[in-house]
Amino acid sequence: MIKLFLEIGKLKRLPRMGWLLRGIPNPESVADHSFRVAFITLLLADELKEKGININVEKALKIALLHDLGESKITDLPLEAQRYIDKKKAEKKAVMELLLEVGDKSFEYFRLFEEYEEESSLEGRLVKFADKLEMVLQAYEYEKAGFRDLDEFWSALEYLKKSEFYEHFRELINEIEKLRKG
Repeated sequence: MIKLFLEIGKLKRLPRMGWLLRGIPNPESVADHSFRVAFITLLLADELKEKGININVEKALKIALLHDLGESKITDLPLEAQRYIDKKKAEKKAVMELLLEVGDKSFEYFRLFEEYEEESSLEGRLVKFADKLEMVLQAYEYEKAGFRDLDEFWSALEYLKKSEFYEHFRELINEIEKLRKG
């Protein structure tokens, strides 16, 4: 496990490339992003559970912690690079390789990672929702700090509005839009 711990430690030093390419010096790291995705997932999953939705909060948190694991091997590939490289395939291979280090749990964790990638479970879809929400929040923070030309990141609002979770978190999404306009 030490080998895996050291490998994923790279995520603390790996900048999110989309921000870097938009001229943001010292952008958040992949680990910074992953932490807030996990925290957002926790709060949203608990709220859904309180509303009577049958969601496994522990499973959602596991998925949130695993969702960017492969980037420790393949880095955070910007959208421009993804036109030339099959990121999903590369990331799956990297995650599979990394998880071999955890022994008996490797298959379970890989399956959870796939649920995120394929959005094949309620928990996987919630983490994808949290991932997009985190990106929009980060765009807002960078714009508030004076950075411009981040509209492409705001396009994630369309994903959020089309999500099955929109009705549950409509006020949250509308508040984010108001913050940007206001």
